[in-house]
Amino acid sequence: MEDIIRIQDVCKDFGENKVVKHLNMTVRKGEFLTLLGPSGCGKTTTLRMIAGFEQPTSGTIQIEEQDMKGRKPYQREVNTVFQNYALFPHMTISENIAFGLNLKKVKKEEIKKRVAEMLDLVQLMGYENRKPDQLSGGQKQRVAIARALVNRPKVLLLDEPLGALDLKLRKQMQFELKRLQKKLGITFVYVTHDQEEALTMSDRIAVMSAGVLEQLDVPKEIYNHPASKFVADFIGESNLFYGTVSRIQEDTVSVILETGMVSVGKSAVASGEIVDISVRPENLKMSETPIPGFDCPAVVKEYVFVGNICKVMLTLPSGKEVRINQSPKLPELPAGTHVNLYWDISDAVVMSSPDNHVYQAVENAKLA
Repeated sequence: MEDIIRIQDVCKDFGENKVVKHLNMTVRKGEFLTLLGPSGCGKTTTLRMIAGFEQPTSGTIQIEEQDMKGRKPYQREVNTVFQNYALFPHMTISENIAFGLNLKKVKKEEIKKRVAEMLDLVQLMGYENRKPDQLSGGQKQRVAIARALVNRPKVLLLDEPLGALDLKLRKQMQFELKRLQKKLGITFVYVTHDQEEALTMSDRIAVMSAGVLEQLDVPKEIYNHPASKFVADFIGESNLFYGTVSRIQEDTVSVILETGMVSVGKSAVASGEIVDISVRPENLKMSETPIPGFDCPAVVKEYVFVGNICKVMLTLPSGKEVRINQSPKLPELPAGTHVNLYWDISDAVVMSSPDNHVYQAVENAKLA
């Protein structure tokens, strides 16, 4: 698929604060790409640099192979939708949607035609003569999107546009936005800190942390095969175990935890390497009898019923808590029951731990 945006070695500093660090990524034409991460990770700053509201400290941003350096927002084939809608309260809905076209001095008949198309697209026919204060939050959001789309941008940038909506309306608008994007075929770059929202809507997700791109992939891969401890911990729920690679066999790798030995699938790790192991709660299992290849004792703490699943809270000898999501139809073990934790080796994701780099640096220093 053809790339429409290329971000090459982009850094953004605000004084001493390095907000975006050597960012390299592409956005494909016609895709729904989400920039996901916690507050302060650099996702909104990245969006603002694409829009032209901020300039990179270094590096380049290209849109359709054109370098955007020095180009103002209105000189780019992009439009931005903000969380606060920014509708003009004294204008009707039609006048709000037509605002950008009037600035460009588009002919009146063309404006009328395109505004009608947008009203139909966002399902607001019959609301054209109302004022913004006569609309619900979801309707205002649709007007803001229509006003951006009426200019026929190559890229639509959306900065947490659903953040002000209540949960039910937010979920409804997620599907509305995805429907619009697929129907129009326009590239959407969407910013959110909501993992479920990103997984629901995106073709691909760019997970950011502290100005660094941690992983860029399709939602399924992001969830099932996180590239780092941060991604595993940030996306959904994950049980994280910390250990050292002990033995590498043909199909399995043995890892020593502080509790004992566990097994994982073959991966690109070296003997003696410090690793993090991520196991999703739905993939973690427990047994009252020993399981070959696993020495990971735990104690049942409590069961929490949440409808379609039952969350089992367990405590490791270290005091760390882990979770298992299981069917509520399965029998409950009494609190205090000693069990052995295990998993199918293909369900464990092994990642090189940042601590391994520190350890190797110390070892190298000793050798020197």
